[in-house]
Amino acid sequence: MTATADPLDLFLALETRRTRAIVDRDLATIEALHAPGYELITPAGRVFPRAEYLARIAEAPFYTGWEMDDLQVRASADLAVLRYRARLSFPSGKVVDCWHMDVYERHEAGWRAVWSKATAIAPPA
Repeated sequence: MTATADPLDLFLALETRRTRAIVDRDLATIEALHAPGYELITPAGRVFPRAEYLARIAEAPFYTGWEMDDLQVRASADLAVLRYRARLSFPSGKVVDCWHMDVYERHEAGWRAVWSKATAIAPPA
C-alpha cells in the first residue's frame, strides 16, 4: 500500500479480482492471490488448506456466484483485514448469506490472502 492509496479502493479491487477468479476458475489468478499457507474456514466450520481448496476449484466449480456488500478494511503497511457481507451461490443451487472476513499479507509479489472465514447469517425470525 502506498502512502496515497485509499485502502478501501485498493482492497475492494483486489477482493473483487480474487473472488471473480474463484467463481470463473481462473487458476493462475487464484494461485497468485492466495499465499502458500492460505486456509478457508467455511460457514459449516470446514477447513480447506490452500492445496485442497485450489484442487477442488480446478476439479469443478466451487461457487457459481459471489456478491459483496459493505466492505470494511483495517490495514497497516503489511497486513489487512477485510470484512463484508457476502452472498455465495453454489453449484447445488444453495445460496448462503454470510459475513466474510479475509486476512491479507504483503508478500514480495504483492498482497495475498492468507485466511478467509465465512459465518452464515441466520434468516430473520
